[in-house]
Amino acid sequence: MDSPASFLVKRTLLQYRTGMFKLRFLGSVMLFCGISAAPGDTLFLKEQATITGRILSEKRDSVAVDVGYTVLVVPRDKITKISRSEEEAVLANSNRSNIEVASPAATVSEGTAAVALKSGLYHANSRRLPERTVRDLVYQLGEAVVQVRTPGALGSGFFVNEEGFLITNFHVIEGESQISVEVYHQQNGQLDRKTYKQVRIVAMNKFNDLALLKIDDKDAPRFKFVPFGSADGLAVGERVFAIGSPLGLERTVTEGILSTRTRQLAGALYLQTTTQINPGNSGGPLFNLSGEVVGVTNMKITAGEGLGFAIPAESVRYFLDHRDAFAYSNENPSNPYRYLEPPSRTRHSAREE
Repeated sequence: MDSPASFLVKRTLLQYRTGMFKLRFLGSVMLFCGISAAPGDTLFLKEQATITGRILSEKRDSVAVDVGYTVLVVPRDKITKISRSEEEAVLANSNRSNIEVASPAATVSEGTAAVALKSGLYHANSRRLPERTVRDLVYQLGEAVVQVRTPGALGSGFFVNEEGFLITNFHVIEGESQISVEVYHQQNGQLDRKTYKQVRIVAMNKFNDLALLKIDDKDAPRFKFVPFGSADGLAVGERVFAIGSPLGLERTVTEGILSTRTRQLAGALYLQTTTQINPGNSGGPLFNLSGEVVGVTNMKITAGEGLGFAIPAESVRYFLDHRDAFAYSNENPSNPYRYLEPPSRTRHSAREE
C-alpha cells in the first residue's frame, strides 16, 4: 500500500500532466481553429505547444496573455521562446536617438519607443522591454537625468517628458525660492553642460517627498526623458541602478540589487536597495535593467552600508496623475519660500548692554 506521501506525489504529478494536456489542447485549438481574432504575440512552450494572443504583463516568473475570451498566466519555466507582433518595429527603431511617441515632436531615450505609450504628463511602457547592460543604458539615459540646485541644497531629478517637466524630492526644494537645473546635452559626441534658471514649481507633496518642476527658459530645447516602469513587477534580488549627483558629483552611476519591495518606514512603503545612495542622489531615478524608472531615490540609513531607499514608481505616477490636488500655491502653508527669522529680543538686549 502506498504511503500518504507517495499518494500526494502521484496525485500532483497527475494534475500536472492533465494541466499540460489541457494547455497543449488549447494551443492546438488556437492554432488550427483560428480562435485569436487578430495576429498577436506568440508563446512557444515546451511539449511543442504554442499560445497566440496579446501579452498583458510580464513578470520574472510568469507571463499573462489575453487570448480573446480569457487570460492565461503561463509560468516562465514552461516558455521556450516569445515572438512579439511588434518585434521587428522595435529592432528597426532601436538605433534611433529620437523616436516619435504619440506626437511628432515627442522624443524618447534610445530604444524605448515601439512600446512606449503617452499617459498624460509622463510616459510608461505597456510592457517591460528586454534587459540590457548598465553600460549601454547609462549612455542612453544619462541626458534625461539632471542636477537640481538651490541656495541651501543640492539634489538630482529626471525629465518625465520633452517639455521640461521633471521630478525631484520635496526635501530638495523645501524652503527655497531660487531653483536651477543643470542638464547635460549630448552634442557632437560629447556632453555640453547647460544651466536653466527659470524653474517653476508645479506641484509638491510634502508627505510623499515628491515635487514636480518645470523649466520655463525661453531658449529651452526639447528634452530627452525616461519612461516609467513598474516597481510591482520587480523581483527581490533583481539588479537595479541609480544615476545622480551624490555630494555634487554629477552623472555618478551606482548599481545594486533590490533588497525588498515592501520596506515600511514612517507609515509608507519603500523600495530597499543595496545601490549606493548618498546626499545629492535625492530625487534621482532608480532604473531596472530595461531602462525604466522603477523608483525615486530619497534616503538612506547612515549607520549602515547598502541601505538605500526609493519611492516606488506607482506612488510617483499617482502623484503625477493627481497633480492638481498637489498644485503649488503661494497661499499653501507648505510653500517653498524661506523667510528670515525675526530678530531675537535676547540678542538685541545683549547688544544694548
